[in-house]
Amino acid sequence: MTQNTKTGAAFIAGGSIAGIGVSATVGGIGLAGGFGAVGIGTTPVVGVGAVAGAAAYGAFKAIAEGDAAAFGAMGIGAVSGAGFSSVVGGMGIVVPKIGLAFGVGTVPMAGIGAVVGLAAYGIAKLLDESGNAETPVQVFQRMEEKVLQMDTYSVAVMELKAFLSGEDLNQKFAALEVEDELQALKAEFKKKNQTNYKEFINSQPSTPNIEVETVSPTIQSYETWKCVQTLKGHLAAVNAIAISPDSNTLISGSNDRQVNLWDLKTGKWLSTFSGQAEAVLSVAISPDGQQIASGSVDRKISCWQLDTKKFLQTFFYLNSPYSHNGFVNSVTYSPDGKFIFSGSSDKTIRVWGRYTGTLKRILNRHLDAVLSVAISPDSTILASGSADKTIRLWNLKTWQQFYVLTEHAGAVNTVTISSDGQTLISGSTDTTIKLWNLHTGELLDTLTGHSAAVLSLAISPDRQTLASSSSDNIIRLWNLRTGKLIETLSGRNLVAFSPDGKTLVSGGNGGSIKIWSSMQSSNEHTLNCILSGEWWEVLGVAQSAHPKNVKLAYLRLARQYHPDVNSSVSAKHYMQAINQAYQEFLKQLNAHISLNSDK
Repeated sequence: MTQNTKTGAAFIAGGSIAGIGVSATVGGIGLAGGFGAVGIGTTPVVGVGAVAGAAAYGAFKAIAEGDAAAFGAMGIGAVSGAGFSSVVGGMGIVVPKIGLAFGVGTVPMAGIGAVVGLAAYGIAKLLDESGNAETPVQVFQRMEEKVLQMDTYSVAVMELKAFLSGEDLNQKFAALEVEDELQALKAEFKKKNQTNYKEFINSQPSTPNIEVETVSPTIQSYETWKCVQTLKGHLAAVNAIAISPDSNTLISGSNDRQVNLWDLKTGKWLSTFSGQAEAVLSVAISPDGQQIASGSVDRKISCWQLDTKKFLQTFFYLNSPYSHNGFVNSVTYSPDGKFIFSGSSDKTIRVWGRYTGTLKRILNRHLDAVLSVAISPDSTILASGSADKTIRLWNLKTWQQFYVLTEHAGAVNTVTISSDGQTLISGSTDTTIKLWNLHTGELLDTLTGHSAAVLSLAISPDRQTLASSSSDNIIRLWNLRTGKLIETLSGRNLVAFSPDGKTLVSGGNGGSIKIWSSMQSSNEHTLNCILSGEWWEVLGVAQSAHPKNVKLAYLRLARQYHPDVNSSVSAKHYMQAINQAYQEFLKQLNAHISLNSDK
């Protein structure tokens, strides 16, 4: 191999490693655009790193040799990128773990195309120098195989890390030996069953359009809360929920671009509000229960009249066709009902007249995307959480910032204020929850227990309980007076208490929503209420989840409910249900693989 060939290979390998690092740091990445919203896993991120490495080598050779062909390759790629943008419409990149959300226009798409074109040039130069008879396509295929190997290894490392980060198992957790899991992954890759996995996933039935299903709880509390219904109506992940002041109506916003209206008492779907061009990231209901607002990836805030279901207006900033210059991550009504506050990835908070839709003021001290906003009950203080790792407190009479709270080590994904207006609570990508004195900015307490980014918080009306949701798919309920963990539930993305305190709403799997009811007596919810339902409901994953994601979900739940680490009287029963669900999954998977092997 020549020195130039070694140099080119180093560029590509370095790019691939960088891709792994990006994925490990920011977690899940998604694209949202005119085509909808899709997730991007580790493999594509690593692949992008490899392409970037090849592009860097192409640039290196072009500069060294003054080769005009490099600029031709970039031009072709740029035209292709611009063409792609014109076909699919506006695009955005969403990184929930770090709270990042921004749009990608035609010019950036053209730039991405240019990079790909330069990568193709770099690959061609590498082949010329090595004397290799392979075509660039064949080289990319070999690169893809290596990327898959790295992805498999990455999953194994993730499992090992997740296992070791749990509580001390005293070496009794023999049923989940990490070495066995790693060996199984290696054997799985050697058999090259990726095609069978895809066929298995594609064979699963899709989510019904509008359906209400009453089910036994998935991972529910055995003391105070019971999952009484699962609402299925959205066609993609649910990003936001809001409950009306009378506790009768639920609003939900989703990646499917819809806002759904539900009867919270019966679980009946009532109506769908359409019109958003992209995924809906936030929803809110006015204090009088008459109006709803939504914020979207399409950079717009839209409003509807709740009783008539009629569209009212879209808020526009000056002469712009948009409400913000970035995703609208959070919307909320002021408690007095006069204003709507919105936070956006354009780093600003904007204040709108509720009835006129006119822009009243812009607050712009954050250095990165504003991910969450909350207002005190007396409408005098605004709290905003941002991807810049800060919480800023604003005086709504003077519109001046009076405190900047900087204790979080990661993006502040969510903020909420207690009903007495005394306490601010924040959740962060750093996995912690922090309690603050709203008026002095003093840090009162830090709650730890989540293993991944905290995405949503809700305080019960009696101010006794805090619900927190994390990207680890676990909801934790805390005693706010003691800071102690009360119980854990299975849910994801978001949580909200009804104003009457009797109902807790959370995100479920895919486009589902879970309704939890408070049990006043532990006798009403005894050991006879054991986990049941389909295997994917018990494990807390989508029915079409990839096998390795199912395995990781099983490991997380087993760590939580294995009797060796959970001393509750019901832990054994929960562990049995989790094991049965995982065995059912493996049985279906193996049957499908055997069927395809016989063909």
